[in-house]
Amino acid sequence: MAKTVRDYIRTIVDFPKEGILFRDVTTLFADARGFRMAIDQLLHPWAGTRIDKVAGLEARGFILGGAVAHQLSTGFVPIRKKGKLPGRTLAQGYTLEYGEAVMEIHDDALDPGQKVLLVDDLLATGGTAEAGIRLIERLGAEVAGCAFVVDLPDLGGRRRLEALGMQVHALCAFEGH
Repeated sequence: MAKTVRDYIRTIVDFPKEGILFRDVTTLFADARGFRMAIDQLLHPWAGTRIDKVAGLEARGFILGGAVAHQLSTGFVPIRKKGKLPGRTLAQGYTLEYGEAVMEIHDDALDPGQKVLLVDDLLATGGTAEAGIRLIERLGAEVAGCAFVVDLPDLGGRRRLEALGMQVHALCAFEGH
């Protein structure tokens, strides 16, 4: 039987803390066939759509987003944790389960009107993705859609992003946290 993207993702029990089932995509990245399958499937819903840039969320979103940008023959924009980008930035705070964090984008990374595909490995609560969306929109660009390898539907991220009017595409879903 043919493998799906989900088959390449391993689950690590009690990481980073007890009670968590960590969905590890590094096993997907390490397999050439699985990685190619994931990249092809991530960009599939936007085939034939104008995508001017791909934005990836730190850190695994860089791996996926870079490969998607390559396949689409477009540029890649990193959205990073506060203090990691060397130039002038815009910052966007967001809440986490255990506190707050800030994401940043270079203030000249996107032009008004550009269509941007936001990419990351996993959609949980949607806080990081929402911060990325806000940064893209603050630069005057438009989010064409959001693409993830894994959705954790129990955590509500998809609902959160769809409530913002986003098209959300995930390759697979896992129950639980």
